[in-house]
Amino acid sequence: MNVLLMAYGTPYTPEEIEPYYTDIRRGRRPSEELVRELEERYHAIGKSPLNEITLVQAIRLQALLNLEAPAYPKRLLGPFGPRIPQGPARVYVGTKHWHPSIGEAIAAMHEDGVRRAVAIVAAPHYSLRSVAEYQEKVEAALKSLPEPIEMVWVESYEAHPSLIAAYARRLEEAIWRLREPRKAAYVFTAHSIPLSAVERGDPYPRQVERTAELIAKRLALPRFSVAYQSAGRTPEPWLGPDINEHLKSLREEGFEEVVVQAVGFPADHLEVYYDLDLEAQATAQEVGLRLIRARSLNADLDYIQVLKELVEAAWLR
Repeated sequence: MNVLLMAYGTPYTPEEIEPYYTDIRRGRRPSEELVRELEERYHAIGKSPLNEITLVQAIRLQALLNLEAPAYPKRLLGPFGPRIPQGPARVYVGTKHWHPSIGEAIAAMHEDGVRRAVAIVAAPHYSLRSVAEYQEKVEAALKSLPEPIEMVWVESYEAHPSLIAAYARRLEEAIWRLREPRKAAYVFTAHSIPLSAVERGDPYPRQVERTAELIAKRLALPRFSVAYQSAGRTPEPWLGPDINEHLKSLREEGFEEVVVQAVGFPADHLEVYYDLDLEAQATAQEVGLRLIRARSLNADLDYIQVLKELVEAAWLR
């Protein structure tokens, strides 16, 4: 069994911020002002652990897949024998905007003789601006190979029972810290996308709302809402409500405590540490709102179990 595990990627050093930002902008070099702003954000959080978390996710997923080999049904028996992976499961890491890149990962897979693999992004919701762009990069890399690799995709898993349980477990931990849980507000966040994508039928907002609904139902929350964060620096309108504006509205409605859970981001990174822990927290303090953020899934074993279940199910298609 072979797996291509993908994540956004992040620069390792301050010197890498500008080329990283250029890659995000599809080769268009950002202005000095934009680069300086991003450098300041990274400096404010200290360091983004996203690359390290992704690597640990891959290591643990590979270990779990090799620890428990799945049963293969007879329907996989074809004219050339059963489609059973030869040797241990192997997980490759490819990032969307830095190194190891998706192209570098697929090149390594080809060198190792991989001819079939499961492709999965460490993000539960499909969007034209997220998973679809990963798919474009994978397809571009595959076209450069002398022999094909069959990719079986896990495109989304917003309602996977084990994922909902993992998120609910962390939200429950945050609830224990509330003074009055029944009077608190509960907000689920995800990365904003341009409204133009939503108008083209992007399922992303519906999937985010579905994740929020299932977590809220599991914990019998008295109320909940969805807000978006980390909108791009472009003139076009982005999906809202913005988390900071939403926090102000909650205070105006009389709420004194709020729990925020970033369901669109399994791993801690810049947009969790800066946009929520610094920026949103500052907004909350400014308006007199006590904000508690539920911890992220990161590379915890319950999230690795989610990935394992998804990968195994996809491999058997």
